[in-house]
Amino acid sequence: MPRLLRGVARTAVVAGTATAVSNRVSRRQANRWASDDQQAPAPQQDQQAAASPPRDPVAQLKELGELHAQGVLTDEEFAAQKAKILSA
Repeated sequence: MPRLLRGVARTAVVAGTATAVSNRVSRRQANRWASDDQQAPAPQQDQQAAASPPRDPVAQLKELGELHAQGVLTDEEFAAQKAKILSA
């Protein structure tokens, strides 16, 4: 019986150690990825903004008018967006 108990105890220690090491490695890796994400600039967003062709102001005004007619935009919001489109 003591041999069996010793084997079970040894297995528990090994399993506990393996779990602790695995958790520590996972935490370190997550921290590294988080710090890499914070340090890395987002060039994709800049490229997408530069690569997208300018939208047709007439189409934008039509879409804006439809949103205003549906009641999605208030009169003030409509006027502000319309002014922004016309000034661009």
